[in-house]
Amino acid sequence: MRLVLVGPPGAGKGTQAQFIAEHVGVPKISTGDIFRANVSQGTPLGLEAKEYMDRGDLVPDGVTIEMVRNRLAEPDAITGFLLDGFPRTVPQAEVLDDILRETADTKLDVVLELVVDDDEVIRRLSGRRTCRTCNHIWHVDFDPPKVPDVCDIDGGELFQRDDDKAETIANRLQVYAEQTAPLVAYYAGRGMLVGIDATGPVDDVTVRAIDALRPFPAGEA
Repeated sequence: MRLVLVGPPGAGKGTQAQFIAEHVGVPKISTGDIFRANVSQGTPLGLEAKEYMDRGDLVPDGVTIEMVRNRLAEPDAITGFLLDGFPRTVPQAEVLDDILRETADTKLDVVLELVVDDDEVIRRLSGRRTCRTCNHIWHVDFDPPKVPDVCDIDGGELFQRDDDKAETIANRLQVYAEQTAPLVAYYAGRGMLVGIDATGPVDDVTVRAIDALRPFPAGEA
């Protein structure tokens, strides 16, 4: 199965990507993993990407695309994969189509969208609290410390990171919607998009995802 996973920040893509990939027997490939691997291995693309990241700039599409191209050409990805974080735009989706034709003479099977409303995303992300000393992340609703604002592990002060504040999250959601709405429409128009409700316990979401994939190739794996 060749699968792309999409969803807003806080939808649980990282967690679900791992479970789903294990279920269908394909490697989970995220752009973050690809970046880290290239940087740690000192590849020419990794060194180029690191220059942008060190300056706080976005890595250009061309560099990201070549990293994805190289990763999808590796033996473990030839017969299937789960992509998380790519594509993010319609032009990237078109490039992905070209890559699959060139490397394996094949195409994408399905795009799974994790659907979560904005209020739930804000609740999930804005409730996170980080320990200043050990960096462990707690949550005021889902995983609260025994004493408010105090880390159970080392007694460190808990704080809310700037990128976990409601106004920052709302901006991230707006950017996501602007970038991804055309991508979702693109795949929906090709009959490849399947959306599932990503609210509720992690295990329940995983079951919904696996059920939604059953009609597609390797969905019964």
